[in-house]
Amino acid sequence: MERRDFIKTATLAAMAPSLCIQSCGKESVIPIIDTHVHLWDLEILKLKWVRPPLDRDFLMEDYLKAVAGQNVVKAIYMEVGVPPEKRKEEAEWALGLCKDPDNPLVAAVIATDPTDDGFAEYMQKFKGNSYLKGIRYFFSSGSEIVEQQVIDNIRLLGDMGLSFDLGIPPRWLSIAARLVDECPGTSFVLNHCGTADPVAFFPADKQPREPEHDRDGWIRDMESLAQRPNVICKISGIVSHVPDYPLTAEDLAPVINHCLDQFGPDRVIFAGDWPVVLWNMLLAKWIKTLKEVVDVRPSEEQHKLFHKNAEIFYALS
Repeated sequence: MERRDFIKTATLAAMAPSLCIQSCGKESVIPIIDTHVHLWDLEILKLKWVRPPLDRDFLMEDYLKAVAGQNVVKAIYMEVGVPPEKRKEEAEWALGLCKDPDNPLVAAVIATDPTDDGFAEYMQKFKGNSYLKGIRYFFSSGSEIVEQQVIDNIRLLGDMGLSFDLGIPPRWLSIAARLVDECPGTSFVLNHCGTADPVAFFPADKQPREPEHDRDGWIRDMESLAQRPNVICKISGIVSHVPDYPLTAEDLAPVINHCLDQFGPDRVIFAGDWPVVLWNMLLAKWIKTLKEVVDVRPSEEQHKLFHKNAEIFYALS
């Protein structure tokens, strides 16, 4: 299934019988698809950006320990910001991990530069690889987002049935909406709740530092971006903005609920952002905290968030 058909399929899926959920007392254990898992071997990938506590290898055995008891049934590898000359090696390494039936990785999002003249030729190297689901690239400026070459290359992703992950600061959300409009045949994944900073939603007298962006501007731009039907939102990433602060469900609820309300129950997916999440909390705690926030929502909506939407969007069944 191509990702551009996701919205229609998700609507139909909402009418189908719910997936089986294991019962555990009064609660239900929802299977989880973690759509944003970072792994790295520093000897292989030579990362330059890591800092404590991330300045060591994070391998599959570490991830399996992190999700023990969480009912994570599938996971998707997310590129880790390697130097440009290591991107192909990272992609081959990650796609190779997806072939191993002894771990939960079933797909990968790799790094590629859509501003590069050789983008189309590079992507042809992976044509037909069923484990590849999309690419992510961090733009260097807002103007770069809407360069014609970028638009042409991201349109090509849609033709290939691949998605594009938007990892952008809040000040570029409105520009990203222009890119989305130029590429109606491509599906976009907005990373980390639009890179929202929870502190922007704290009462002024409780803010541990200055917010990283304007609260009302983020609200407005997220509402606008959510109107584009070929964009889905990852509920993730927000805890790492506030290292060493004891974040609670109450602290995170304004950001999470705005994303859920604007994108609706069929266009949101859970992501762990492990191990970057460790800048604030363990992955198991992030899952528990998010479940506290969404506990008031219908169980079917929770199931879509944690499992069903990702399974449909990435064609994982």
